[in-house]
Amino acid sequence: MVNQTYTADVLVVGGGTGGTAAAIQAARRGAKTILVSEFSWLGGMLTAAGVSAPDGNELVAFQTGLWGAFLQELRQRQPGGLDNSWVSFFSYDPRIGAEIFADWVKELSNLHWICGRVPLEVVQQRNCVTGVRFLDFTVNAKIILDGTELGDLLALGEIPYRWGWELRSQWQELSAPDVFNSITDKYPVQSPTWVVIMQDFGETLAPEIPAASNYDPSKFIGAWDNYGAEKFLNYGRLPGDLFMINWPICGNDYGEGVGRLIESDTAKGKFFQESRWHSQNFAHFIQNQLGDHYGLAKEIFPCTDPAFALHPYYRESRRLVGLTTIQEQDILPMPGGRVASIYPDAIAIGNYANDHHYPGFDLPLQPKSIRWGGRWTGTPFTIPYNCLIPAATDGLLVCEKNISVSHIANGATRLQPVVMGIGQAAGMAAAMCVELNIQPRDLPVRTLQEALLQDERSPAAIIPLFNLDLSPKHPEWLDWQLYYLNDPQTYPLSGNYPASSLDACKKSDFDQVLIRQSDCFTGIFHRLNQQDYRFTITTPATYQGQTWQLVTWRSHLDQRLQAYLDGQLLTVWGRLNHSGHWLLVEDTDILLK
Repeated sequence: MVNQTYTADVLVVGGGTGGTAAAIQAARRGAKTILVSEFSWLGGMLTAAGVSAPDGNELVAFQTGLWGAFLQELRQRQPGGLDNSWVSFFSYDPRIGAEIFADWVKELSNLHWICGRVPLEVVQQRNCVTGVRFLDFTVNAKIILDGTELGDLLALGEIPYRWGWELRSQWQELSAPDVFNSITDKYPVQSPTWVVIMQDFGETLAPEIPAASNYDPSKFIGAWDNYGAEKFLNYGRLPGDLFMINWPICGNDYGEGVGRLIESDTAKGKFFQESRWHSQNFAHFIQNQLGDHYGLAKEIFPCTDPAFALHPYYRESRRLVGLTTIQEQDILPMPGGRVASIYPDAIAIGNYANDHHYPGFDLPLQPKSIRWGGRWTGTPFTIPYNCLIPAATDGLLVCEKNISVSHIANGATRLQPVVMGIGQAAGMAAAMCVELNIQPRDLPVRTLQEALLQDERSPAAIIPLFNLDLSPKHPEWLDWQLYYLNDPQTYPLSGNYPASSLDACKKSDFDQVLIRQSDCFTGIFHRLNQQDYRFTITTPATYQGQTWQLVTWRSHLDQRLQAYLDGQLLTVWGRLNHSGHWLLVEDTDILLK
């Protein structure tokens, strides 16, 4: 490949969550696509960065598109299932996630994947990006996507971007600071984490974890005091007695000199070294405090130290200056409602609560959470197509955490399922621009929206409706998505479309499989309040007398739980999560009427 030039319809630079989704979707649409990644694993946050316990978009109605397809593959491939941790409903071995993405790429003869390269130069003609140069080859393409973890193409192409905080006066965001201060100076962006996977070796002593440079145990004292050691470890529990260590409280978030990430390669390398040492020291502290049967996992990641992720988990990137900028107001629920307003050019859904990470400092944020299905979840919001498009540059789309978003709102848009939806939309848009021989800013957004909704392989919802948990293949699903796209002013504050009977929702074949694979329990229902439920099991005998929290992802079951009476006898089909001590409900029936 020395000094070779490739030509493609679509070039995706970066194999993270968004870039991988974009490349797969562009190729599935028929575009000749090249994907260039730095690492040998695709998937970024979901795999190579080790965060194999994703957050957000957990409700069945939001498990659509490539995100929903990824969950279905995980359920089929992960021995023991996904009910392992309490930070997420979906925790899995990252090796299986990487295998899924690799298999999807191999299926596509028009998708050429090159790994082990980073971009060095962006080629432009006037205000249009036309190619990217790597160490020993150049790729020219009609549409180029920046899927890098830190928005590298924005810097290389001198495309306007933001880095750091915005003041409240800029967009009237209530959670933004009035003035720049010591916190905004010290932490210009959220802190990354170098994830490490630990293992319980049982009766066998684990190899000693050595302390790295500048070990200071006082940094970690109190890490799990408010939780207890067992709950701390179960936070990111994975199958096979593995533990994802990505702990925000006196843990392995690292934000010292985080601005070095966009300075020189030397400065960035120094930050990497320190961040990696910090996680090693936290693992050493855990082993020292909780027992020498806890050690570094073996043979997880394809690198010299296989317990450590291939790269840091970045929570924030350079952020594009786009045609539209998502602000805090756009992700917060409308007054009196449970949902945010809908962008007319919506192309993806998110629902995670706004979450910022700065070591030793909690940022007060406007609330955007509700109780639903017996637990806390985030209020839904949408991602507009125009936040993927540079304000003044053609030939380029972004598809990662580098979208046009404020520093404050980034805390909700940065999560894995949201970024996967952004990537799918960007890949679809790029392929359609090639088909129509137009620039991204000229693509009719309705055409893009309909393509996402009607994709043959992985149709993606773009209007968040709590109770639209029909299969995307069901005609009513598409009808209601289009209904609110045609008239967004009628979008309901409740987030529910006016179904005549939510209990009459037809389950997909896959849903029926999940229910049949569930365990059956009988017991007594307890109501602590309208959205806080407990269930005392009477049978099977193994769990007799135990009380578990009841939670669900399904809208018709959410309504049933709200209607049940305290003390009612129920039969419940579902799956126990021992880490979260909850019973995930897949179906219910009243035992005695």
